Amino acid sequence: MSAIITATRISKQYGKQAALNGASFTVEAGRIVGLIGPNGSGKTTTLKAILGLTQFEGELSVMGMDPRTQREALMNDVCFIADVAILPKWLKVKDAIDFVEGVHPRFDRSKAEKYLANTKLSPDMKVKAMSKGMVVQLHLALVMAIDAKLLVLDEPTLGLDILYRKQFYQNLLEDYFDENKTILITTHQIEEVEHILTDLMFIQDGQISLAASMDEVGERFTEVMVEPQFVAAANALKPMSQRTVFGKPIMLFDGVPRLQLSTFGELRTPSVADLFVATMKGTYA
Repeated sequence: MSAIITATRISKQYGKQAALNGASFTVEAGRIVGLIGPNGSGKTTTLKAILGLTQFEGELSVMGMDPRTQREALMNDVCFIADVAILPKWLKVKDAIDFVEGVHPRFDRSKAEKYLANTKLSPDMKVKAMSKGMVVQLHLALVMAIDAKLLVLDEPTLGLDILYRKQFYQNLLEDYFDENKTILITTHQIEEVEHILTDLMFIQDGQISLAASMDEVGERFTEVMVEPQFVAAANALKPMSQRTVFGKPIMLFDGVPRLQLSTFGELRTPSVADLFVATMKGTYA
């Protein structure tokens, strides 16, 4: 695999506040990466840096280019989408297609129109007349018609109900993603993207606190519902967090062999949400 993004100690200050504090990470080509973090952790600033929308200190290479000085060339191979629920109410379907065709050199109008032909959207339909699901379909048509090497999604399904959020990600996976494309997603709805992610990055206080493939997460982290007689022995292995469910402690371990933990009780791989909470706070909420 080759790196499509390489960041080395990138930092960004807003006044006295450090939005990024020496963050370093790598995103390999052909991956779907979830950038997960609490509000104010540096997610949006990281995306802005990658997209050439903000200055920063440190080194950042996106497809071999510096986004600070080569943004115009970089954006030929990048597609960025924030909140799909926000589009001008007066915008017509045909106007949206015309606009994207005019600004993105890798937009294939025929591909967008072919996708839209399978929906109830018509060229003259305005956004104000669309359901939320139709807005999702319009966004998908525009996105999937762009042959970009890197797709950056910043909270792309904010404001949509669960049915349309699932539709968005499912269509993205089935109709857009392939080994020649890389997708970077930030979202608070972790459970809904977990099944499509190949890699995780947790960001906290402007630094990357965890970077791992989903396979590595499954191998490294284990949750155990500990039987009462084994609580002391389990605690001796220093779980990174624990909570209580129905009177039984559930402990999360990092790097402890599963065979060793299996004597304590029922094992499972933690969800990304549980791992996120444990990593951010050291305890479950």
